[in-house]
Order: sequence, then structure tokens, then C-alpha cells
Amino acid sequence: MANTTKMMIRKINLLVTAGILLCSLSCSEDANEDTVLTQELSQTELQTILDTDEVTSALDTALAELYTGNSNSNKSFQTSNDCYTAEYTETGFTATFNNCVLNGTENANGTLTVIYGADSNTASYTATFEDFFIGNIKINGTRTFTLNTTGTEEAISFTINSNITVEFETGETISENGTKTFAFVFAEGEDTLWNLSGSWTVQLDGDTYTISGDVSKTLVCEHWSSGVMQVNKNGLEVAVDFGDGTCDNMATLTYPDGTSEEITL
Repeated sequence: MANTTKMMIRKINLLVTAGILLCSLSCSEDANEDTVLTQELSQTELQTILDTDEVTSALDTALAELYTGNSNSNKSFQTSNDCYTAEYTETGFTATFNNCVLNGTENANGTLTVIYGADSNTASYTATFEDFFIGNIKINGTRTFTLNTTGTEEAISFTINSNITVEFETGETISENGTKTFAFVFAEGEDTLWNLSGSWTVQLDGDTYTISGDVSKTLVCEHWSSGVMQVNKNGLEVAVDFGDGTCDNMATLTYPDGTSEEITL
């Protein structure tokens, strides 16, 4: 891989890490699971489908560490530390983890394969997980990361295309399929925005949620504060309006019959 591409990939990992930190700040840990927004959609469901990236954040930590360690990607070589081994080639690498502590609490075990983007001028890679464990959570599927470059400096963004299934020790599974784009948006004289857009599907406990839209918040806000997301749960269409940019914890739900309801995130 060319040095320029390696630098771009490291930028991806910096952006992903920043995104993980911002997600952890924006995810409410004290949501009342007994609060029901409608007869069909609960507050807990809404929080879960918006925050599935938290589950796989340790994977991004692993990938960032491996990229940092790959200082000679034009050759085939092996590297290791006390808990993982990795074999690099010109097209990617395969890494095997043995009780690696990635996020301070959970250990990673299993093998993942990463293939770099075919275009050497584009910073992208696809990671494939096969029975990969973080603690007692098992992960299967693929995640593709792409750094988006534009001719302006008004935004820095990366896109994640996921086809991931996460299985918990209890037997519960969450699957996510689709595309999300995360961005820092800059405007002269304005606060920097953290933006999420895209279209993806989450399957949880036998229910299917299809989500699309474009939402933002300033870096100091805990919750999404502007933009609208469309959530379809098993055919029920709900519009979730996060507001006009005011930094608060309120959102408005609108149903197909025009009924609206203000809820607390």
C-alpha cells in the first residue's frame, strides 16, 4: 500500500475513534425501559437502533492498532505482541487474537481478515469477522470503511458499510445491514457539527427496523439536536424530528395519521 494511502487510512481510524467517543457521550445510559413512545415503538428500541456501533467499537480499536503496527505493507511479513499475531501482504492482513484487552474490560479472541481497497489512491478497507469474540459477544460479517475526500475543507467524513450480526451470551442477536456516513462539518463562525446520515436496517428480537435520514449535533450536545430520521418498524412509519439545533434532549415523533408526540431522549 502506498504511503499516501496509509496516511489516509490512519485518518479513517482517527475519525472512527472520534466517532466512538462522541457516540459514547451521546448515548443515554439511564433510559427508562418502561417508557413507551407508542404502542409499537419504545424509547429503548429507538436508542438501540441508533447506537449499534457501540457494540462493535472494540473492533475498530483492534483495526487501528493493527494499521499502526503495519509499517511495511509492501512486503509480506508477520508481527505479533503478547496477545495477537498478524500476517501482512500487499493486499491486506490476517490477524488472530488470543485474549487481547481492547477496551479495558473485554478480551478479543478469534481471527479477522482485512482487504485493502483495490484502488491504491482510495483509503478503504473491508474487515471480515468469522466467530470473532469480544468477551462473550460473538461477531460475524463484514464492515467496509471508506474515507471520503472532497475538493473543499468544509467537512471530513468516513462511510461504514456494514453487514454484521452480533450474538450475545443470552442468545439475543442484533444484525445491521446498510450504510452510515459520519462527518465533522465546519462553517466559518459556526460550531462544528457531528453528522450522521445514511440508510440501514437493524434486526432485533424478531423485529425489523429500517432507518434513514440525516441528523446533526454540535460537539457539546449530548443528543442529536437537528434533522429528521425515518424509522420503519415492521411496516410502521415513524418520523423522528430532533429539532432545530437547540441542544436539548427532546424529539418529536410523527405517525402516518399525522399524530405527533414529543418525547424525552
